[in-house]
Amino acid sequence: MVSGSIAGLFTTTKGGVPKPRVGFLDVTTLGIRNEVIRDTKHHGGTEKAVCLISSETMEYLQSLGHPITGGSTGENLLLNVPQEALYPGVQISFENVQLEITMAASPCKTIQDSFTGGDFNQLSDKKYPGQTRWYARVLVEGTIEEGEQVTINSDA
Repeated sequence: MVSGSIAGLFTTTKGGVPKPRVGFLDVTTLGIRNEVIRDTKHHGGTEKAVCLISSETMEYLQSLGHPITGGSTGENLLLNVPQEALYPGVQISFENVQLEITMAASPCKTIQDSFTGGDFNQLSDKKYPGQTRWYARVLVEGTIEEGEQVTINSDA
């Protein structure tokens, strides 16, 4: 079991990126309540309800000179947990919400402004295993608030 905290919450009522920082997320099995998703072929739905990334991943990419910031690659959750703690099957528990990682989120050109030279493949799990955003399904609906603690359980 790994513990951590929330480094940032992000959602948009306009669609696209970057997603602005918010104080809370109202999480449902279909995603974040009132969030606008423009590309429903590739994003959203029950298996891709929430998008998350480790702050360790983001900080590493920033150390390479990439202008990536919280919300700039479309994530809803920026978590202060080790990058290696996140992978498919892992369950993530908050005070009132429980998620399960389903798959890596494939990078696309929409997030290219977060990377020097537009190299959005820096978030490719295929090229750089674990250095990615993750999609999760919602096991328990509810509200996640800024400042909450998070627990990662890989023995789900």
